[in-house]
Amino acid sequence: MRSQHLVTALLSVVILTPAVASAQARVEVSGFGGWTISDGVAGDGVRALDGNIYNAIDIKDAFSWGFGVGFNVSETTEVGFLFNQQMSTLGVEGTNTVEIGDLNVTSYHPYFAYNFGEQDAALRPFILIGLGATSYGSVPFTRSGFSGETGGDTQFSTTWAAGVKYFASPNVGVRISATWTPTYITSEAGGMWCDPYWGCYVVGDSKYAHQFHLNGGITFRF
Repeated sequence: MRSQHLVTALLSVVILTPAVASAQARVEVSGFGGWTISDGVAGDGVRALDGNIYNAIDIKDAFSWGFGVGFNVSETTEVGFLFNQQMSTLGVEGTNTVEIGDLNVTSYHPYFAYNFGEQDAALRPFILIGLGATSYGSVPFTRSGFSGETGGDTQFSTTWAAGVKYFASPNVGVRISATWTPTYITSEAGGMWCDPYWGCYVVGDSKYAHQFHLNGGITFRF
């Protein structure tokens, strides 16, 4: 998993290097916190040792925090990097609901943003899209006298955001945003598709876990 994190970090550096090289770039550093609404994924039912059948993995809604670094390479264009971590809980659902343990969900996203209005305006709405990865931490557990560890995986994800920045002074402002982060988990056979030229083949059904972040924080502009 460490190697995957390293690849993500290197990717961020490669993407951001052209922006940093521009001597005219203005830097914005933000710290934020808020609430994340999460959902897991559903699949085929599995009968566990307790006799119940479980068919869904659930990630509980919870507090999240993060930070961002952005470089304004033009009047409206910004590139940067976002880090976010949700302090959640992992559970399974089916004929019974079981809470397994604490789970950290961490995302890393280089991003491109468009800021509306003039660069020195006090109020600046923005939209943002990022490509990166989301990491699900390992969860230690003890059930029926058996101890173990589950989870621990990193998957490709995107992030989409809209919000507003308000600068009460030229260098300090507040930032409020709503963000959606879908993360690819796996694919299952979704059925058959047939056409007269290529014949019939299995169509995959991709499974995604979703996070909806509502957060606010402080932005420093240099």
